[in-house]
Amino acid sequence: MTLASRLLLAFAGLMGAGGVALAAAGAHMGGDNLATASTFLLVHAAAVTGALARPRPGRALLAAAALLALGAALFGGDLALRALAGVKLFAMAAPLGGIVMILGWLGLAAAAAAHREGEPGSCE
Repeated sequence: MTLASRLLLAFAGLMGAGGVALAAAGAHMGGDNLATASTFLLVHAAAVTGALARPRPGRALLAAAALLALGAALFGGDLALRALAGVKLFAMAAPLGGIVMILGWLGLAAAAAAHREGEPGSCE
């Protein structure tokens, strides 16, 4: 496993843990932002993990996974900070995170479409 894959997988683990913690906090404190942040972090942590499931995921899948992780962190982080601390991560963090997640999902689709069986560095 490459360094990039290991870092993304570690980040996905942190996203998953954060998603569970936010779900618990939301259950006790209430608040739609915590539930939304939790859902996005958990779903995208699983997506990043799935994209890295191959022994050599290739650059396209790594890039898509990185975009998914970054977007979810921006989006979920901004919503969680608003709910827990009453502040924004930075102006337009949540919309930017949403756009980055969309780009990550499109990157995942493009990686699948561009896949060539047996090609080094491809989806295999």
